[in-house]
Amino acid sequence: MPLNSWSEEFWRLASLITLCLILGLVFNKIVLLLIMGGTLYLGWHVFNLYRLDRWLRGASHTTPPEARGIWGEVFHHFYLLQKRNNEHKKKLTAMLDRFQQLTTAMPDGTVVLNAKGGIEWFNDAAGRLLGLRHQDVGQHILNLVRQPTFVGYLEQYDFAEPLELNSPVDEKCSLQIHVVPYGRGQRLIVARDITRLQQLEQMRRDFVANVSHELRTPLTVITGYLETLTDDSDLHAMWGQSLKVMQEQSDRMQHIVEDLLLLAKLEGNNTPPPHDPVSVPSLLAGIRDDAVSLTARKGHRIKLDMDENLWLYGNEQQLRSAFSNLVFNAIRYMPDPGTVTINWHSANGGAQLDVQDTGIGIAAHHISRLTERFYRVDVGRSRETGGTGLGLAIVKHVLNRHRATLKIYSKPEQGSTFSCRFPSHAIMHHSNTANPQSVTK
Repeated sequence: MPLNSWSEEFWRLASLITLCLILGLVFNKIVLLLIMGGTLYLGWHVFNLYRLDRWLRGASHTTPPEARGIWGEVFHHFYLLQKRNNEHKKKLTAMLDRFQQLTTAMPDGTVVLNAKGGIEWFNDAAGRLLGLRHQDVGQHILNLVRQPTFVGYLEQYDFAEPLELNSPVDEKCSLQIHVVPYGRGQRLIVARDITRLQQLEQMRRDFVANVSHELRTPLTVITGYLETLTDDSDLHAMWGQSLKVMQEQSDRMQHIVEDLLLLAKLEGNNTPPPHDPVSVPSLLAGIRDDAVSLTARKGHRIKLDMDENLWLYGNEQQLRSAFSNLVFNAIRYMPDPGTVTINWHSANGGAQLDVQDTGIGIAAHHISRLTERFYRVDVGRSRETGGTGLGLAIVKHVLNRHRATLKIYSKPEQGSTFSCRFPSHAIMHHSNTANPQSVTK
């Protein structure tokens, strides 16, 4: 407050005291008149406090009461503060209105949950996709969307990956659910309709599968004729090199078709794999023997270190395809002579397969794309070694079906390690042997 207001108040109080003293001397009642003056002064302040309280409680949109001196300044400052607060409130209200208009116009469903999981607000798209109504505000979200997958996803508090599920109001509508935690336990749910994307993806898979099926028969015929021509000694002497190249390319095309068909089968089957016991040690021993035969002329060493008691539940054919792809890839891209180490062991309550090589390694910017179909770090070298560019895509889909993950560690000129990590519920312990086995060939 300005100094003159305090000065005025000081002189008012001093004048009142002086007046009381003079009157007290005149009437010989100094103490009584000082008490009366103090009471009058305090009563004036109490009256102004009452006026301030009434104004703040019920007349916040009107101008402040008229007052002089210090109380005039108090009323004035409260009035300015109130104006600023009203301006901020208008801005916040306008921002909230724009936000609600924006989210209402969004094609994605948006639901705001409080810390207890109750619905605070949702837009029209959320009502359409999740079956919410305006009277559901305040209800717990799990009382309204009861699919077990959604309940488990919301309760686990791990929202790194989105959830895909069918809409509660339309089984033909597929949704992708993102949950974003914010504030003090609040969560924002975003539901996106991905039905069209899934239909396009299914069309792509069907196209690839159909083309692969159509190519299989003519390729078989071509391969058969090439084998017949190769067996003809007269033609072989004249066209031997050309026939060899043609047969190699025909075999490569057949491998691509077979891999595409397997990939289409894996992508089109969302059901969990059979819960059959799979002897991973026996499976790896067979892959190691095949790898030894493949590298007989190259001088590679294949080391196998495995826990004979550690088995998996799953599909043996699919697991064989995934594991053999990892081992044969390591051999293909490794200079002669090199070493491939296969390690099957328990890890973090589950099981882990590590395939480590002493090859050329992979630059960091390639690693995130290695599981894309037809992605090659070195196109020329991949074709030279007979790779189809589909091996790691097959590995990824097989592991996904078995609820496992693939981790890749590599540096140029330092080799690579491909690790398959299986959860605890996927493993079983078989007690034929008591100790792990280590074999080098």
